[in-house]
Amino acid sequence: MRITGRTRLAGIMGWPIAHSRSPALHKFWLDVHGIDGIYVPMPVRPEHLAQALRALPALGFRGCNLTIPHKQMALSVVDRVDPLARRIGAMNTVVVAPDGGLEGSNTDVYGFRESLRESALDWQPATGPAVVLGAGGAARAVVAALIDAGVAEIRLVNRTRARAERLAEDLAAGPTRMSICSWEARASALRSAGLLVNTTSLGMVGEPGLEIDLAELPQPAVVVDIVYVPLETGLLAAARQRGNRTVDGLGMLLHQGRPGFEAWFGTAVRVTRELRAAVLTTLAAGR
Repeated sequence: MRITGRTRLAGIMGWPIAHSRSPALHKFWLDVHGIDGIYVPMPVRPEHLAQALRALPALGFRGCNLTIPHKQMALSVVDRVDPLARRIGAMNTVVVAPDGGLEGSNTDVYGFRESLRESALDWQPATGPAVVLGAGGAARAVVAALIDAGVAEIRLVNRTRARAERLAEDLAAGPTRMSICSWEARASALRSAGLLVNTTSLGMVGEPGLEIDLAELPQPAVVVDIVYVPLETGLLAAARQRGNRTVDGLGMLLHQGRPGFEAWFGTAVRVTRELRAAVLTTLAAGR
């Protein structure tokens, strides 16, 4: 990493922010390509988000990523929001335009789609219904990606039914049929499914485990967990042991970072084994 008077600046805003692995991801790309740039973590309280975002152009930043809890609130702060982010109701990437305006977008859809394509090459939307656990911002991105891919049926399973109903109402589009299943019936929702995606924090380090009986899930189904700490969650371990293909959450994290990096630093980047190893090292070190 080189720092000069012309160093390009970007970063990530969140509260808290210490858990984010985005700095390690971007540092790898900056080092590999010898870019005069830096990507910094920025702890920003929710009540200071508008002030912090508006300061980006004055401070010379090219833009930033957003993580919890800022993804929804930022929509009302930036000057322009792309249609996908508006449709989902959340954004995670800010680019400072040449005129100093702030442009918001959502790259989580891209990250999920690319991760699935990379790790489950033979998965097809016509394989069977997709079951999505959760109804938060990540679930919205996953559902939007599945709708755009042409999945015929999506079964939403959430602990709060009203939130799942709101997601279905907001994102319903085209021929995709969306149904709501109660949390208590999550095991039976897996019947005939071709894809299971956990978008909740259950199974993450420090959170309760995800309790779900996979007996009804067909063996050819793909199981995705967007949690990446730990890399192999209890859900993925159980799915792998019964013969299902699994996709961990690290791929989505890595791929969603590509569009922002390319916009801020002007260099196209790829997700490689070396990148995965570098980020995994930071995960293992807990930093």
